[in-house]
Amino acid sequence: MSDLANFRSQKDKYFGEDHNSPLTDRQREMFNGLNYYGESTELTFKLTPTLLTDHIEVEIPLSTGGSTSTHRWAIVSFELNGTREILTVFREEEGGPLFLPFRDGTSGKETYGMGRYLEVQSAEENKILVDFNYAYNPFCAYNDNWSCPIPPPENRISSSIRAGECIYPDWN
Repeated sequence: MSDLANFRSQKDKYFGEDHNSPLTDRQREMFNGLNYYGESTELTFKLTPTLLTDHIEVEIPLSTGGSTSTHRWAIVSFELNGTREILTVFREEEGGPLFLPFRDGTSGKETYGMGRYLEVQSAEENKILVDFNYAYNPFCAYNDNWSCPIPPPENRISSSIRAGECIYPDWN
């Protein structure tokens, strides 16, 4: 089993069996797995981030109102279907995980309308791994009781990223 297939299998198990999953009891009873795009090697990038030296603290709105604080960590750019795309990577604290919330051309049609998230991994030689196959819906995509950061305008692109999780048909 590939790493991606194992990751998805473990996530489906968590969603379907764990009482801490974002699904309601009714949803878990009917749960048959999340919907995913097929794996796409074209949507895996090893990128050299342009680090932001000032790590500006920003407030990102939440789906339920209010906001959460985080820091702009770096800018990444990549080519997708002939278009140069630029996204901001965030980090809550020094040494913490890298977070890439984004909205793309599939949002609201094939994927959750508010956008999706991606945990960015460090790679060799000052590069980071941006593997959109691991893009996932925030928990508020499954249940209105969750509060989720909304991808900021700087992370909204028109290109379609057909990788990762798709819309969950029974979200309420």
